[in-house]
Amino acid sequence: MPRKDPQAGKKTEESLATHGANLAGDATIGLSTELIALLDQHRASIAADFKASSEVINNKLDKIQAEVVNQEGRIGDLETNAEEVSQRLASLEATCVSIHEENKLLKNKLSDLEGRSRRQNVRMVGLPESLELGPRPTEFVSQLLVDVFGAQTLSTLPELDRAHRSLLPKPGLNEKPRTIIIRFHRFQTKDLVMREVRRRRGTLEFRGHKLQFYEDYTAEVQKQRVQYRDAMAELFNRGFRPSLLFPAKLRITLPDGRNRWLGSVSEATRFIQSTKEDAGPSP
Repeated sequence: MPRKDPQAGKKTEESLATHGANLAGDATIGLSTELIALLDQHRASIAADFKASSEVINNKLDKIQAEVVNQEGRIGDLETNAEEVSQRLASLEATCVSIHEENKLLKNKLSDLEGRSRRQNVRMVGLPESLELGPRPTEFVSQLLVDVFGAQTLSTLPELDRAHRSLLPKPGLNEKPRTIIIRFHRFQTKDLVMREVRRRRGTLEFRGHKLQFYEDYTAEVQKQRVQYRDAMAELFNRGFRPSLLFPAKLRITLPDGRNRWLGSVSEATRFIQSTKEDAGPSP
């Protein structure tokens, strides 16, 4: 039986090992090629998706950029308009201030003119309705004044420009009669009558009807003067002699004969309070 060659067996084993390695290498190469192909496919797909997404994002960013540019333009226009409006408002405010001052001046002038137009007027309160009816109401009122004040005050019939009831609806039977507005032709006669009214306050009558006479002030002046009513009543009660001069200025005659002027109601109130403090507590 022939002997085996150990070298030949060794070569055979090496040959088989080499062949197996070659087969394994070929399988590995085939598998790597497939993986590479799949990776390339996925890479291409991802790149396509990324490109599409990038285009969508770029389109949106372009729109956003365009909108931002548009908004910047509109904001710039608004800022420009705001500056113009601010300037116009400043000019308008200055104009309003000027108009307010002019309006105040005109109102004062109008009040002064209206007051001057009433300087010769007297308001008579208390005469029953319809007594003055006739062809010449001015003649009736003129004779009434002579009868009320007497010949010593009015030696002749005073000349009147007008005499009429206030422009209100005629009252009912039991309602207060309307005021009669008398306009004297001469201011001196009107002033004489009002001095006599102040001297004989509360005692003037005509045919059993008590009459009261007042200056014909404007509504604004009357509003100012009525605020002194309580202060004047308190001053009368405390022995002072207050006089309310035109338009609304209070003059007080002190016990020593001196005159003191009070320009406001608050000032009159402080004066009354000071007299109470000087008098001390009541016994």
